[in-house]
Amino acid sequence: MRVPKVCHLHRLSVLSLFPLSPPPSSSRLCRPSPPRAPGRLRTRPAAPSRTIMTSSSPLRGLVPVASAAAAAAAESSGGGNGSASGAAADDSGLGYYEDEGSALGGAYRLPPPEIRDIVDAPPLPALSFSPQRDKILFLRRRALPPLAELARPEEKLAGIRIDGKCNTRSRMSFYTGIGIHQLLPDGKLGPEKEVHGFPDGAKINFVTWSNDGRHLSFSIRFDEEDNSSSKLQLWVADVETGKARPLFESPDIRLNAVFDNFVWIDNSTLVVCTIPLGRGEPPRKPLVPGGPKIQSNEQKSVIQVRTFQDLLKDEYDEDLFDYYATSQLLLVTLDGKAKEIGPPAVYTSIDPSPDGKYLLITSIHRPYSFIVPCGRFPKKVDVWTANGQFVRELCDLALAEDIPIAFNSVRKGMRSIQWRADKPSTLYWVETQDGGDAKVEVSPRDIIYTQPAEPLEGDQPEILHKVDLRYGGVSWCDDSLALVYESWYKTRRTRSWVISPGSKDTNPRILFDRSSEDAYSDPGSPMLRRTPAGTYVIAKVKKGNDEGTYVLLNGSGATPEGNIPFLDLFEINTGSKERIWQSDKEKYFETVVALMSDQNDGDISLDQLKILTSKESKTENTQYYIMSWPDRKACQITDFPHPYPQLASLNKEMIRYQRKDGVQLTATLYLPPNYDPLKEGPLPCLVWSYPGEFKSKDAAGQVRGSPNEFAGIGPTSPLLWLARRFAILSGPTIPIIGEGEEEANDRYVEQLVGSAEAAVEEVIRRGVAHPNKIAIGGHSYGAFMTANLLAHAPHLFCCGVARSGAYNRTLTPFGFQNEDRTLWEATNTYVEMSPFMSAHKIKKPILLIHGEEDNNSGTLTMQSDRFFNALKGHGALCRLVVLPFESHGYAARESIMHVLWETDRWLQKYSVSAASDVTTDVNSCKDAESKGVVGSEVKVVGASGGGNPELADFDQDQLKCIPRSSL
Repeated sequence: MRVPKVCHLHRLSVLSLFPLSPPPSSSRLCRPSPPRAPGRLRTRPAAPSRTIMTSSSPLRGLVPVASAAAAAAAESSGGGNGSASGAAADDSGLGYYEDEGSALGGAYRLPPPEIRDIVDAPPLPALSFSPQRDKILFLRRRALPPLAELARPEEKLAGIRIDGKCNTRSRMSFYTGIGIHQLLPDGKLGPEKEVHGFPDGAKINFVTWSNDGRHLSFSIRFDEEDNSSSKLQLWVADVETGKARPLFESPDIRLNAVFDNFVWIDNSTLVVCTIPLGRGEPPRKPLVPGGPKIQSNEQKSVIQVRTFQDLLKDEYDEDLFDYYATSQLLLVTLDGKAKEIGPPAVYTSIDPSPDGKYLLITSIHRPYSFIVPCGRFPKKVDVWTANGQFVRELCDLALAEDIPIAFNSVRKGMRSIQWRADKPSTLYWVETQDGGDAKVEVSPRDIIYTQPAEPLEGDQPEILHKVDLRYGGVSWCDDSLALVYESWYKTRRTRSWVISPGSKDTNPRILFDRSSEDAYSDPGSPMLRRTPAGTYVIAKVKKGNDEGTYVLLNGSGATPEGNIPFLDLFEINTGSKERIWQSDKEKYFETVVALMSDQNDGDISLDQLKILTSKESKTENTQYYIMSWPDRKACQITDFPHPYPQLASLNKEMIRYQRKDGVQLTATLYLPPNYDPLKEGPLPCLVWSYPGEFKSKDAAGQVRGSPNEFAGIGPTSPLLWLARRFAILSGPTIPIIGEGEEEANDRYVEQLVGSAEAAVEEVIRRGVAHPNKIAIGGHSYGAFMTANLLAHAPHLFCCGVARSGAYNRTLTPFGFQNEDRTLWEATNTYVEMSPFMSAHKIKKPILLIHGEEDNNSGTLTMQSDRFFNALKGHGALCRLVVLPFESHGYAARESIMHVLWETDRWLQKYSVSAASDVTTDVNSCKDAESKGVVGSEVKVVGASGGGNPELADFDQDQLKCIPRSSL
């Protein structure tokens, strides 16, 4: 097994001469809840970032696929929640007392038990409702996968990563079992019926309901002896009996799931992407190349692209991409009879029309590119009949290497080609009028067209609507109502239009025109109902004898006190609204997840309205309810156990404070369970955040989130350190504001430091954080933030933890994050923002962690390598840990446990022990200021802390010398 690469430079300092404090006593722990997308059932926090392949069913939004963790380490080791195969066996959690030589040993380590037990908690199932809303699937998952799964060979081609053995995307998570529950009339769940018939150890993916809810389709694969997985087989299960069987009669027919996989056309027929029979072995790379690799721009084209990863490199890569991505489409019925339709090609999408008579087929083809990923390759979109007969070509788009980097720039030609959800077989799409370049001023900017699948000869596409901003989508209802969305990033403007698709005499009108940053003014989104054809349209509601046109607006309800979600009955013509439901705001956080009374076509009677809601509190994990009108009775349908019962006494508070320039800021403060300020005093504190950009101070100061949300924890969450008696300041607002014509990043460092100072002052003022024990950390752009704060605000933090960051912006010269100017257009900004250029200023300990196979645009692994060398070249106290086989987010249990061990060791050594000599730290702050390192005014003031007793554990005279900016 490969072990993490560890580089460490330990700068001799006063801090390192003091003995390490004994680890705090074991404690209980809490988990914050990340915001979730509407319509998604969350039963546990999301798994580490990775590529997830899920069902293409319209109900996929109800399944928390992001939290469908991949393989459990327990299965590879033969134990329950024990260590994964090859993981370190040291369960003592006493690595903090090992000497530096041992810490540099390179073996995988385990964090202390109080952290490890939380990470190893078994995941709760994912849920999926049947189309008729009368059954629920419980999709079982296992915990974190072992590193051996990530170590399997993968091909990095055209911006994607392919598992050649399975012929699917690599590192794909899976389900381990499927349970079916009947939803009884009283709202309770019936006994579980297990889907059976497949061998033990099967890995299940792409679970999809047939439109009538009588069958399930899914793929299955198995582990093989060489630690690889078999290719995917397509199975179907009878929902009534739970009996599953392979769909194809021939065992040689296997799925090709590199792009699309399979889709139901009707209740008994599917179109399936398969590996062409007789494909043969993959092409072999020539031992001797036929010539040099050449790229040319003799036409003097202006082509600016971001730093995409895993691109094609030569002709061999092109051949290999074709080999794995080429599919043969099969039309197969439930009796297993199959026939080929169309020629083999690189099909990326198969979309049946709502009436099941046509297929919208998207494919990509050569010439390929060595500088952009496959999403920009030449793309062909055709219409076929359902039995595979070619009808017509809609477009054949050229290679798109020249899309400008400015935000809101798009591809030339037809885009967003889709079926109208309210029509049997009508297409619509959008075409840009500015050549795809957001910097070109033109009106209109986008035109939306519509046309039948088979138009009469000579018929031209009909113009549906024109927009002056960038097109953002359509919500269909019927011929009398549809909503068209447009937005513009630079101004944050967003508009919603009301149109009547079937009436040319009715003029479009603006329904909402607002700033996308203004959470307080968000009116909500229209709720959609499922049609008998399986599509989703805006739900119209009938209110007694009222002849008005009513829809339901589901909103997050952002307020200065936090989010209070709501459901409004909204009259589309007059704009009048009635709040028919609102979340409890005293104790609970509730949301509307989906409509449950949409089994029948037509308008929904308000008296028969039925919705699915979620409910949680600070201490109670999420459960799901069905609420019925007119009495609004809520019936609980799930009873998930608390994932971490030891966290029942957590402390969580949303706090507000102010930056020195008047910007209001918010954060969530977590304190360890049973924290007693009289006994424990101020705690070591970990601040974990991610900067955001805003166009106005008012928008930056708005409160987002709810104080009543259940505190959830992911495998690498900073909240794990509540178990080590840390205070956690999670997600403090780090707004980078660019008002008017000013670009936000032009004052990035100044605003970053100002926000951090305000956050640190607040936790110290409250008496919960020790001034010399405050650590800063973040992932990706948060890691970039961390390094910058250690360089420009060393007086605030004792140490930092930076995961998967980019530190030298000159290595991403054509834009990064929300910056769309090039290095040559904003040279000073690129340089001043780069902590690499300020490596000589970093004097506080910094831990760098990076996945060796990071495929995120901009955060190449070499960013951490080069930053570490720069730090080491200036004698900084730093450590670099490179995780084999890991990408931008970390997935394997061994890797995650080691990251937690490294982080815990760093925090124990440089945060918990950091207050052993306050005077030394104060002097270093003064020294930094005299050298121009501290970018803000330092004032010496007394620190009363509001008279709190937690200041009694260190000398008051020394405390008075601490700069005001850290108090």
